[in-house]
Amino acid sequence: MTIDVMAERVIPLPPGRVAAYAMDWRNDAEWTQGIREAVLTRESDGGGFGVGAEVTRTAYFLGKRIDYVLRVAAHEPGRLLDMVSVAGPMPMHVTYTFGPHPDGTLARIRVQGDPSRYYRLAAPLMARKVRSSLGKDLRDLERRLRARR
Repeated sequence: MTIDVMAERVIPLPPGRVAAYAMDWRNDAEWTQGIREAVLTRESDGGGFGVGAEVTRTAYFLGKRIDYVLRVAAHEPGRLLDMVSVAGPMPMHVTYTFGPHPDGTLARIRVQGDPSRYYRLAAPLMARKVRSSLGKDLRDLERRLRARR
């Protein structure tokens, strides 16, 4: 069973501001559920953060510590951040998109994964938990950004 979950939220702030904060790995632990730490462990070929860069995240999911590495597959500042796991408990694909909306920014997060071994039995629970977490992530993103005005 594969997991394919998406959440979206209209955030009443300009797209550039929302995307800049959300796409900065240094902010991951502030607004992303379960992430305790995020570290840039490989820079892009051009240096810094971009296609080819890798971020190692330490998270807790269902009470278990999970360390995983996401490699940036596509990066369009202000609009798109697409990452694939290159190390961790399961293959995963995470996509963030940001676009203009009459009321601000339409922010979307999509997570696709293929639970294997231990996680395969928990796939239905994981899908529900991921969906709930993504919704909370977007609420927290909005709350953080509004507090920083």
